[in-house]
Amino acid sequence: MPDLITIPGFAELQALTRGDSRIKIAVLDGPADLDRACFRGANLSRVNPFWQQTLEPIDPIHIQQERQIRALTDKKKALKKALKQSEKENAGDSKANQISPSIAQVTPSNPVRSHGSITSIFNALLENTDAPVMEQYRQLSTSKQQKPRFGSAHRPLKPEISSNINYAAAIAALEAEIKALEDKIPKPVKERLGGIFHATGIFATMFGQPGSPVEGVAPYCTAINIPLFETATSDEALSPLNLAHAFNLALELGVNIIHCAACHPTQTGFAHEMIQKAVKQCQDNNILIVAPSGNNKGEWFCAPAILPNVLAVGMMKDNGQPANYSNWGGQYQEQGILAPGENILAAEPGTDEPVRQEGTSLSAPLMTGISALLMSLQLQRGEQPNAEAVRMAFLNSAIPCDPKEVEEPERCLAGKLNIPGAYQLLTGQPLSSVQPTHPVRPQIVLPAISNSLPDSYESVVTDFSQPKSEIHTSAPTQLITASATLADIPPSPPLPLSPSTITKSAVSKKVYALGTLGYDFGTEARRDTFKQRIPVVSINGVLIPANPYDARQMVNYLELSPTEGKSLIWTLNQELTPIYVLEPQKAFASEIYAVFAMMLAGQIQPQSSDDYIERVSIPGSLTDRTVELFSGQIVPVLALPNIRGMYGWQVNSLVEAAANTVSPEASVPDGVAMRRSLKSFLHRIYYDLRNLGQLDRDRALNFAATNAFQAASTFSEAIVSGMGLESIEVEKSPFCRLNSNCWDVKLKFFDSENSSRAKKVYRFTIDVANIMPVTLGQVRSWSVPR
Repeated sequence: MPDLITIPGFAELQALTRGDSRIKIAVLDGPADLDRACFRGANLSRVNPFWQQTLEPIDPIHIQQERQIRALTDKKKALKKALKQSEKENAGDSKANQISPSIAQVTPSNPVRSHGSITSIFNALLENTDAPVMEQYRQLSTSKQQKPRFGSAHRPLKPEISSNINYAAAIAALEAEIKALEDKIPKPVKERLGGIFHATGIFATMFGQPGSPVEGVAPYCTAINIPLFETATSDEALSPLNLAHAFNLALELGVNIIHCAACHPTQTGFAHEMIQKAVKQCQDNNILIVAPSGNNKGEWFCAPAILPNVLAVGMMKDNGQPANYSNWGGQYQEQGILAPGENILAAEPGTDEPVRQEGTSLSAPLMTGISALLMSLQLQRGEQPNAEAVRMAFLNSAIPCDPKEVEEPERCLAGKLNIPGAYQLLTGQPLSSVQPTHPVRPQIVLPAISNSLPDSYESVVTDFSQPKSEIHTSAPTQLITASATLADIPPSPPLPLSPSTITKSAVSKKVYALGTLGYDFGTEARRDTFKQRIPVVSINGVLIPANPYDARQMVNYLELSPTEGKSLIWTLNQELTPIYVLEPQKAFASEIYAVFAMMLAGQIQPQSSDDYIERVSIPGSLTDRTVELFSGQIVPVLALPNIRGMYGWQVNSLVEAAANTVSPEASVPDGVAMRRSLKSFLHRIYYDLRNLGQLDRDRALNFAATNAFQAASTFSEAIVSGMGLESIEVEKSPFCRLNSNCWDVKLKFFDSENSSRAKKVYRFTIDVANIMPVTLGQVRSWSVPR
């Protein structure tokens, strides 16, 4: 999108307001270079948080080198596009010298990507380029060909010249120059530079002042830069603790919007508990959180963008199509907006020359700025800023993609940005068609940030009236970039704006089930995907074709590609029948998938192996969702929050360990008898009393089998008395501690050789209040009449 003003409804919205200084936005990114011309007069400040160490300032020469690297990289990309186009033309057109007018060009004088001929691109790329690259170009042309004249980037050369351009050689020369520059920048500095370049670009998109090189979306709002990425290592930058600290700090500063540029990767759509709590606390305090969906080219999730009620932003290209690298799927389909993100005007550190950038990282600040404008309008109308109303206005007015125009409409998330529709839902009035004007800047209310912070925070308020000689440092991060633009989109009819609050947690239906682990594919397509990816197996020189149903081959494949475990439908089976689909969630999802792979590997071991796993226990919460397996069976979904309580064991090994722990000094006959009785007890629970583990009594019974040590102490006493197991009963305990759910497991023993002898009852108590049950007290026993 060459200019933001071309977005439908944007000019009309900015004619009404360019922001209000009472609307505060916290930007969680690297430390932006706020000394640029586009920020002079802006109401911006920076806070140096207590949890970050002070790093050495970045040498300005490294900033210049990074700018050169990025410029050369853009040139290389443009050359590759030109090469592709040239190959297409040579392959599909008899006129091989025909120049396509659709190739993008980049010139030093105009870094904005525009349109021109292949040769024009090539000429432009060589302007202001080092001598080795120019010499390479000169070698590409014959003496009869006209050589390019610098400054004539928009004038195509004769067709015969473009046909002789050696693109591969020119690309190689650029790559060599880029490599030489990269070698001059230390790796830690290189990572930190990513943060400062990223933050400077999106700050300009949001807060660039009118009449400056980059005019932002909401230039009169207040912005606070929280340099999340100013850390020594990239791992530290994405630490859940640091991210939670940043959200909590923004909450303390009293902001209305949090723009988070970080992408904390998650496989399942859940984040670390610290991040989730911090995000929800901000949402509960009427703060809108905006985050890019990420650029990982598929169903790939970023926190906080994927967390409930966050406004996730995907990228749309200039032609109205979603960018192929913009993430989608999962919760994004319900709370994601597709916004323009290609050819967005931005700023770079160390220079006042604007550049064009693209990515979800550019789409997200556009949405943040428009959200700030809508909140500013709420203040104009005498209302309080309402974060949830603004978020729902975007979602309820979003324009779905037409399947006839977009090949994969699911990539459009909830729909495309619709400014007129969102305005009408929020105000009840249509957005008038007015000519863009330059409204009088409202009086700026400077934020007293330093007075609102505890002593542990250091506030740095940037004064833009005086130039700064030092660029603040930044830290490593996973930055988000993608591309998108809106074509002329007609406003959608108003939809009812239903108020929405933070999503409440569903009522937990606890399950503690026993069985064996299995996997399913759901569809033929998913099964065939694994069949194509699993490597061929060689056994005694004989090649065995890939078979995804062979658990041994699957185990070997998961060892090579652990992340593929997410693509399987994991099941808990009883007697080869799936009873639950297992769905790892939250921060420990990757660990849970690793446990699944380990359990599956144990189940295929010989029964004589110490690593053999005969039975597994799975604690979790029953959801309201179901999954259809490949066989057509509909199975409920069990959500697994962490790995606590997930055990895999062999019955013989469990019995042996329990017997040795409880009664290591027992005689040989007593030991044999105790092991036999304990094994009988476990098998009885597995087969005779098997259950789904949903009822409280069933969870207590299943945990009794898992915690065989508790039962073993019972059997050790009964075996010494020469008694055998008669029955197993589970009863609600008449006594229990506060806020617990206690059940008594009673094991009744009898003397098979003396029917007149009183029976013996052993009782132990299990608390099933939580997903993971726990035993209470000691084993108690008494005699009852036969």
